[in-house]
Amino acid sequence: MKALFRPAPLALTIAAAMSAGCANTATSDSATSQPATKASVVEHYANLAHAGYEDALITAKALNKATDKLIANPTEANLQAAKEAWLAARVPYQQTEVFRFGNAIVDDWEGQLNAWPLDEGLIDYVQADDYQYELGNSGATANIIANNSVNVGGETLDVTNLTPELLANLNEIGGSEANVATGYHAIEFLLWGQDLNGFEQGNGERPVTDYAKGTDCTNGHCERRAEYLDAVTDLLVSDLDWMVNQWAANGSDNYRSQLMNADSDEGVQKMLFGMGSLSLGELAGERMKVALEANSYEDEHDCFSDNTHNSHYYNAQGIQNVYTGSYRRVDGSLVSGPSLSDLVGQNNPELDARLNGQLGASMEALGAMKTKAEASHNPMLFDMMIAPGNAQGASIVNGAIMALVEQTGSIEQAARQLGLEALSPDDAGHTF
Repeated sequence: MKALFRPAPLALTIAAAMSAGCANTATSDSATSQPATKASVVEHYANLAHAGYEDALITAKALNKATDKLIANPTEANLQAAKEAWLAARVPYQQTEVFRFGNAIVDDWEGQLNAWPLDEGLIDYVQADDYQYELGNSGATANIIANNSVNVGGETLDVTNLTPELLANLNEIGGSEANVATGYHAIEFLLWGQDLNGFEQGNGERPVTDYAKGTDCTNGHCERRAEYLDAVTDLLVSDLDWMVNQWAANGSDNYRSQLMNADSDEGVQKMLFGMGSLSLGELAGERMKVALEANSYEDEHDCFSDNTHNSHYYNAQGIQNVYTGSYRRVDGSLVSGPSLSDLVGQNNPELDARLNGQLGASMEALGAMKTKAEASHNPMLFDMMIAPGNAQGASIVNGAIMALVEQTGSIEQAARQLGLEALSPDDAGHTF
């Protein structure tokens, strides 16, 4: 995994960051604009990406500030605030994953922020008798936090100074993709800890005293654990800052400028390929079908926090955002403009109506998953839904999978309608 370390800016309050950031994002109203063209739709696609990554950055800065406060004063209230900041940060980021497929600059970069599943014993202590990890991964129990040097695959590495750059370079150490040292899920593990509940209700229960000072410290190495958390959140902010700049409208030599200078058919292809690939291979396949068929809670996306239902829901929201050209920002404002829906509707209103209906049906199916997971009475989290013999849970997950598969077929039809042949969205090797 390529290291993408950049110095992290100072953390800002979320309110100040919103005030400074949102003014830079172009917004428009498709109802009052000229008829959509492929060029205008691609330009607005870049606006959506910029707004989404800017919101991800805003919420990452708030997370960074919350973890800094936890490190300085490890109290239950500060741990809870850091967890809530992490959950809030996932909402905009998950909506940006639709930009990953088709845009190589995003796909090459995103592993450092969102790689999963990870063998958490690489980072910190685990309960060995209930720890499932990648077979043959020599880094699965390296425990960077407990050691100043680690040996993985016969290579001894000095990990004394836990800097963002060091952690970035530890990703996929020893050749294993499960060796993930950075990103949202590394932070998630450091806040929640290992989830030892299996298919039963409950998430990770890391004690706040894992960050305590002196003799109050539990599980050892609290100062190192705090240093790791500080470095990994700084890296998250700096990585997102870099991606925001890649989509900025005022950049003369960034990715957005390359996209705008390319043929507009290429941009539309990227949009539809991103929608189809996230729908089919990634969300329906890797993130739901694999976990359900294997009855494996190790394959759920946000496994330490049990936030998987929200990650899936907001992935689907990102797909719908790209088609409709609309995105609701974290400050409540709406970014809207020329859309794929406009283009398809100009050529084939029936297909546009069908695809919009299917996108709505997917949101409804994933909304049902979210509602069940967040129910005040007898909630059923994603890792409970995929348990062996849980027919109701399997039905909920399969309903979401099939809705995503159905909309992918119409996404391919939309590509053909717009003169783009052989969209071939990535199915990640799955059959449906």
